[in-house]
Amino acid sequence: MCRMRILKKVFQLILKREAGTYQNSVATKDFLFKVHPTVSHAVEQNCPVVALESTIITHGMPFPHNLSTAKEVEEIVRAEGAIPATIGIIDGKIRVGLSSEELDYLAQYKTPLKVSRRDLPYVISKGLSGGTTVSATMIAAHRAGIPVFVTGGIGGVHRDGQNSLDISADLTELGRTPIAVISAGVKSVLDIARTLEFLETQGVCVSTFGASKNFPAFFTPNSGFTSACNVHNPDEAADLIASALSLGLQSGVLIAVPIPEEHAAVGHQIQEAIETALTVVSVQGIRGRDVTPFILQKVNELTQGKSLQASLDIALIHNNAKVGSQIACALSKQMSKKRTKNTSQDVGKPQKDSDVVIIGGINVDFIAKGKTETLHFGQTNPGSVCQSFGGVGRNIADSLSRLDKRPLFISVTGADANGDAVFNYCKHMNTSGVARLEKQNTATYCAVINQNGELTLGLGDMDIHKQITEQYVSQFEKQISSATLVCLDGNIPAPTINYVCNLAGKYNFNMLPSTLDEIVRVAVALSRPLLENLHCLVVTLGPDGVLLCGEHNAGSVDLQPRKQKGKRQLCALHYPALAVSPEETMNVSGAGDSFAGALMAGILQGKDTDSCVRMGLLAARMSLTSPHPIAPVLTLDSIDPNKIQGQNWPTPRFVRVE
Repeated sequence: MCRMRILKKVFQLILKREAGTYQNSVATKDFLFKVHPTVSHAVEQNCPVVALESTIITHGMPFPHNLSTAKEVEEIVRAEGAIPATIGIIDGKIRVGLSSEELDYLAQYKTPLKVSRRDLPYVISKGLSGGTTVSATMIAAHRAGIPVFVTGGIGGVHRDGQNSLDISADLTELGRTPIAVISAGVKSVLDIARTLEFLETQGVCVSTFGASKNFPAFFTPNSGFTSACNVHNPDEAADLIASALSLGLQSGVLIAVPIPEEHAAVGHQIQEAIETALTVVSVQGIRGRDVTPFILQKVNELTQGKSLQASLDIALIHNNAKVGSQIACALSKQMSKKRTKNTSQDVGKPQKDSDVVIIGGINVDFIAKGKTETLHFGQTNPGSVCQSFGGVGRNIADSLSRLDKRPLFISVTGADANGDAVFNYCKHMNTSGVARLEKQNTATYCAVINQNGELTLGLGDMDIHKQITEQYVSQFEKQISSATLVCLDGNIPAPTINYVCNLAGKYNFNMLPSTLDEIVRVAVALSRPLLENLHCLVVTLGPDGVLLCGEHNAGSVDLQPRKQKGKRQLCALHYPALAVSPEETMNVSGAGDSFAGALMAGILQGKDTDSCVRMGLLAARMSLTSPHPIAPVLTLDSIDPNKIQGQNWPTPRFVRVE
């Protein structure tokens, strides 16, 4: 049986964890992206991750050299202490962090596509496979939360591009996707001067790695042009990237790494061939789109084939992987230190403009999903285990934060590694009311679910929630008393709940609460005495949907709180759940909390009852199909019922409350 949950508005809501599942057959955007668990876990823990593109596998060189090169690059990343995340598209799914089998699949695939931003909708809609270019890799890496991407060289403005308008999509992507790209610069077969001018117009910060500002031309350390700045080492590069990300400019950073000294001689030989080819282009008057193919063919002739260039290409990507991994590690350390510093400074100093206050628990959740319908106790069962972040209070605060509300979240964690991970993951939230306690363990919760997504066993270490005391919460009385909405997690100590409820009486707040996870008949019967003091109850029924109980108004339940008192006509509305298949179910610990957060967002926006509930059901659906309790892609647009095409919304069943 699902656990009882009570949502209470004081404006106040009291909630308890429920393990029921909402179900839905419509895929969400999460299904377009498959992030490898190792990569996802590393991102959540703020461990260094390096994104890698896959056109070097599908179009860069023949099998088996393409496969061995890809694996060599990944090993270099690991050797420097980072996690490699090679990105590619297989059967219409964007894979972030290819497995060994997937690398082999792409390396031997007979008809792979070269996928740029432009090509993504077509390739995904047709279920095709291919390698991602710089632009497509940037999109996927940013979506997965990876800030550092290593490649060989980027595209640019082609020779005579002022006439042909042949400009690589890499450049425009750098202007609109906030990610750091580590490359060997731009090949001099392209127009480097116009490339740098174009990047400046796009607002891209271009920096050379090393003691000089000379911008490298892939095969040579000096193209004859300069970057806007230079960084001497990985720490300085990390500072630059962190500053760019902190500013929220939504544009990328290009760090150009010069060719290593030991390869300079070979690079010089190729560069001379390029310059000879450029002279021929000028003499013969070649223009437009014919320029670049001609130069490449001429260079190939002058260097006696492609083997010389291929060996140098591999050496450069190896060097870029080494430097990029060092930068990723430095950035990870810097962000961890910044988080620790900000946390220690912000505790007890809540932001003044928070009009919503959430008081509740934080959990580090471990979700173990079996691969069989029946799990056998006393022995090892095949399955998968992933880590995420939960806690009813945290989930509600997370949900509201992603829906353009930034509530003050009041809670506690331990001063331990799990606490570090929580603060890193929750950096988009206002956690200034979260205390870090020495000699205490951050709360953890482990859920074991079977192949069908049904909860088999749950274990929790929640003792730290007892430290969310009346004394600690009382220091936020001013914020609580002035808030538009206060939400209480029912897992916190009863004296703390009573304290906040007394504040509600003291400041003459109205009550809007809710719920039991039971059948409609029992829920309706139990709601009657509660509605003597509460404005409304919301009862979540897991796969059976949700029940609203409250004041009757024009055939519906009035969710908007009122101060008027007196006899009310009561009713209940039952809304069916949206179905999700067992194969699509990835997480069952945050559906109810996602529902509650989205419902409250609708109430705060003054939406009608049907719209509020539908927003909640859509958010719950996203939670179930995401590896996280609160889907990172949750936005107001993603749960706007008016923007969901093809969704059949059944009429809710009306029940009169006697």
